[in-house]
Amino acid sequence: MLTAGVRLKVAAFLLVGLTAVAFVAARYVGLFGTGGYQVTMKLADAGGIFTNAEVTYRGVPIGRVGPITLTDDGVDVELDLIQYDIPQDVDTVVKNRSAVGEQYVDLKPRRPDGPTLRQGSVIPQSATKVPLPVQTLLTNIDSLVRSVPDDSLRTLVDELDTATRGTTTDLQALLDSTHSFVGATTQHMPQLTQLVTDSTTVLHTQNDEAAALTQFGANAKLIADQLRSSDADLRSLIGTVPQLSVQVSQLIRDTDPSLGVLIANLLTTATVALGRHDAIQELLIAAPQAIAAGASTVTNGTADFGLSLTFFDPLGCTAGYDGTSRRSGLDNQPGRPLNTQARCTLPAASGTGVRGAQNAPNG
Repeated sequence: MLTAGVRLKVAAFLLVGLTAVAFVAARYVGLFGTGGYQVTMKLADAGGIFTNAEVTYRGVPIGRVGPITLTDDGVDVELDLIQYDIPQDVDTVVKNRSAVGEQYVDLKPRRPDGPTLRQGSVIPQSATKVPLPVQTLLTNIDSLVRSVPDDSLRTLVDELDTATRGTTTDLQALLDSTHSFVGATTQHMPQLTQLVTDSTTVLHTQNDEAAALTQFGANAKLIADQLRSSDADLRSLIGTVPQLSVQVSQLIRDTDPSLGVLIANLLTTATVALGRHDAIQELLIAAPQAIAAGASTVTNGTADFGLSLTFFDPLGCTAGYDGTSRRSGLDNQPGRPLNTQARCTLPAASGTGVRGAQNAPNG
């Protein structure tokens, strides 16, 4: 038989146990709040959210939905949040957790820094989203289905049956190839990601060169227009080219091998002329003027010209010829080697009549 003291201890134990269970249950259902702070979320429509629904931040539970109040421009939803530093610049989305329509609130930060939410903060409607109501979704689907004519739908099904009948093997091969393609894509995902990242540079370059590309397109259009207007001439040219090619081939055969020797000799001439390109250019510029002056000199069988004696204006150049010794015309003995370094060493702007190839125009 239990004594009074034992009974008192058992009763006290049961009372403490029941109190602890009740406290844990109350905390679990959120009767005491989260011990954090309250934030007001403004919605144009409740979107199915309900009191005591879960609030998450980047998928992690951080609080519960509190009272929901109807306002003139929508509803105010109180969010009871745990003491976490959550950026104030967030997108608040009411989402469906399952197909049965259990909603919760998810906070998505736009940036990780900046001011944080605190007691009394308000999340405006512009930063909130609600899911599409199920009745609206079903209504839209019903409207879409009703908009398809029955005859057209029946024709589409018949054509699909005709197109796929007897192609089981081909369809299986297509699915297998698609599976292999997806596997290869997954295997090379880092390279594809890098390709997409690098394509940004290419797209920026194309955007920067948009004006040049536009001009290129305009010029291409001009060329196409010119080709269209010259269609008759081009057709005539295409008809003439075969005959011309035959004649050119015959000419090459008739001049062989002399033509090859001539081209080889011209190569030597071109090599010599290449080193004197500037001087030849100056000659070609001055030659027309000299020819024009010569043509105007001869008139009626006589030559009209002026003679200006300037033998010593300016004086001749002697600097640079000191190393060359004079030799008498009567001296027939072997002399010194030819002085190949003899040249006028004065600059062209010295005021003296300089001479030598090094002072040729542009040369």
